[in-house]
Amino acid sequence: MGNRILYALAVRVLIAVFTRTFFQPDEYFQALEPAHHLVFGYGSLTWEWLNPLPIRSIIYPALNIPIYWMLKVTGLHSIRFWGDWLVIICPRILHGVLAAGTDIWLCKITSKVMGQRYVSTAFFLSLTSFFHALSLSRSLSNSFETTLTTIALSYFPWGACQTRSPQTPFYESDIRKCLTFAALACIIRPTSTVIWVFLFANLLWSSRAHRGFVLSLVMNAVVIGSTALSLVIFLDYLYYGQITFAPVNFFIINLSGVSLFYGGNPWHYYLTQALPILCTTSLPFVLYGMWTQVNGIDPAKRTLCRVIIWTIAIYSSMGHKEWRFIHPVLPLMHVLGAKVLVDLSDKSPKQKISSLPIRRDYFSMLLIPIPIALYVTLLYCSAPVAVLSYIRSIPSDELKGGSVGFLMPCHSTPGHAYIHRSELASGGMWALGCEPPLEYQPNLSTYRDQTTIFFSSPYDYLQDRFPSTVNPNFPLSPYPVSIPGTSVHFSGQWRHEWPRHLVFFGALLEKDGVKNMLLAKKYQEVWHGGRSWEGDGEERQGGVRVWKWRG
Repeated sequence: MGNRILYALAVRVLIAVFTRTFFQPDEYFQALEPAHHLVFGYGSLTWEWLNPLPIRSIIYPALNIPIYWMLKVTGLHSIRFWGDWLVIICPRILHGVLAAGTDIWLCKITSKVMGQRYVSTAFFLSLTSFFHALSLSRSLSNSFETTLTTIALSYFPWGACQTRSPQTPFYESDIRKCLTFAALACIIRPTSTVIWVFLFANLLWSSRAHRGFVLSLVMNAVVIGSTALSLVIFLDYLYYGQITFAPVNFFIINLSGVSLFYGGNPWHYYLTQALPILCTTSLPFVLYGMWTQVNGIDPAKRTLCRVIIWTIAIYSSMGHKEWRFIHPVLPLMHVLGAKVLVDLSDKSPKQKISSLPIRRDYFSMLLIPIPIALYVTLLYCSAPVAVLSYIRSIPSDELKGGSVGFLMPCHSTPGHAYIHRSELASGGMWALGCEPPLEYQPNLSTYRDQTTIFFSSPYDYLQDRFPSTVNPNFPLSPYPVSIPGTSVHFSGQWRHEWPRHLVFFGALLEKDGVKNMLLAKKYQEVWHGGRSWEGDGEERQGGVRVWKWRG
């Protein structure tokens, strides 16, 4: 087990440190930016934090606060290059260490449910997982939720059933540990309750003949749940300055339909898109394991299969879907896949490799996603992150006033936590907004945010909302970004001054009149990164460009 811990830590920290690509805005704006804002006094806070009913708790970003605070009090953050490197790398190392918990405690789940002989294969599946490489070591709340859920599942009494005393397969201390980590997962991501409602409802029903145990379980759940909720309310009170029920607000806002503002997906999204992405070449083994175990005689394996099905079914009923939402059940899929791989390999013992109890052809098949994982973590869409290195290299005297403007779809790059220049605070840097309509219930098919309005006609936006000439003093823009609740009726308020630097995707230059207008204003390209075909959608293609005023 000791070697596995070292392997897990090494793999996850290395992935965290060397990741160079952009995956999800939440990695920055729901984790690093609030912590950077709290410690250093500036950062990009999104509507989730500024809304009268904030839906984000400070508890997850707070993990980064001690790191930023230490860099601040020691003065290390202010050392150019090295300080910038530490501000970026130290949180990455932290989240790499946290990610390793998924690999480590997966071994315990596998041993508990399937048996010790399957552990090494499950561990191998976890370490070589494409989606783990893409997402697990990033500062995403879903990733930490995955780790906490995996730890909690390792203490869950999988084998409990009504025909056997529940005290036989586990101890009460394990139940408390399970409840504790499950509660933490739920306050980090309130939707984690989907998993635990099923598991504990199933446990209560299976153990209904043992009233003493049921009563103990309920009492422990109430005490631990209340303690966790009190913790999050206390921390949010310190952060917001008022009593705030962020988990409750999260459900209220999302049930109002706001989540659909970020896109809807068909009911089969998780079956046809997410599962192939999460499991890649292990998917056939996972599906076969589900088919053979979901109605099997072993209660542990049966429960494991059913919680996966339940979770995917519940998330499939929701309008807005993302791969990462079902990330917490991926370790359970690895457990199922490991059993099938080993059992099938037992039928051909001569074809097994020496290091794992699986066939050589299976082993080779599982290695296929590794080059793809390297590509998506090191190269694909790296320019939105790399461009901030150029921004950090801008001399301090050029950062005064309105220095940088991002004409990109909202949240296309990291924010202040990856730039760390106080000169750009208080309006020195702006980006287009995309706040949802929170103050009323509009028709989402007709509602248009600032980003949508800009890209519907970039030339007209630049012509109407920017001055006719560039002011060489680069004053701050009077009203450059949207605010929570802004509707199309108030969009006329957006007014900009031309900044010294403009950052945008190359596709913008293909829009009618835009390139000629920028050249006429005496802007010239000073930095270009990325590949023209990369990006999610036409507006994010063409690589990232930085144009600077050369008047």
